Amino acid sequence: MNKAHLHDHASHERWLVSYADFITLLFAFFVVMFASSQVNKKKVAHIAAAFESYIKDGRVREEGIQAGAGPRDGSQSNGAAPEPSPEDISRRELDPVKSRLEQQLKTEIGEGKLSISLEPRGLVLSLRESVLFPPGSDQFSAEAVPFLTKIAKSLQALPGRPIRLEGHTDNIPIHTSQFPSNWELSAARATAVLELLTRKLEIKPERFAVTGYADYHPLADNETAEGRARNRRVDIVILSRLAARMEPRPKPVDSQKPRDKPEE
Repeated sequence: MNKAHLHDHASHERWLVSYADFITLLFAFFVVMFASSQVNKKKVAHIAAAFESYIKDGRVREEGIQAGAGPRDGSQSNGAAPEPSPEDISRRELDPVKSRLEQQLKTEIGEGKLSISLEPRGLVLSLRESVLFPPGSDQFSAEAVPFLTKIAKSLQALPGRPIRLEGHTDNIPIHTSQFPSNWELSAARATAVLELLTRKLEIKPERFAVTGYADYHPLADNETAEGRARNRRVDIVILSRLAARMEPRPKPVDSQKPRDKPEE
């Protein structure tokens, strides 16, 4: 009788073993899930930091997203190299081009006809008005065509590079029947350079855009004659790849045929 009672008591408590095993497995499951969620959060935070370090003001950095990119707060994790700035990217990309152009145009630079500088947006060739146009005119001077022809040969060696032509004046107002203000004069001079480079020197016109800035982007003080002479210029800007990505892109042509006009 005692044996039966003991056997019955043991049988009724066997469920505790299974229950304990279930609780243990359930605990282990939640531990694994919790650990996985923490790892995922860290990965997501790391990826977000990488994207943030290569996206600024809606612009994607030139070198793209790289693994291991750290935050943009100046701190460096795991000994990572400092993040390159737009200036650094442009310099690495265009320094060889700048050196080559400086060698090709060494004489003209030495004579003060142009200067070459590197900016975050690209390489800027500033052409003095004195070598291109008479005062208050958009008609080329005698030495302008040979001068621009030599520059065009250098630009032809950079196929596919977008180019911006920017006209600038000093702050002395102009008011003629042809040019009511410095806006028209600056735009007309940039357009004259465009026509020469595309029509006579056969550089593809789709590479260009033209802008007139009048006297609102001076290089020097307009209070002196020397400063005003520096400000009267046409800038040829060879865009960096990063700056070129921000430019408008042509939309695909609609392949559908135009509809016939309705009969009147």
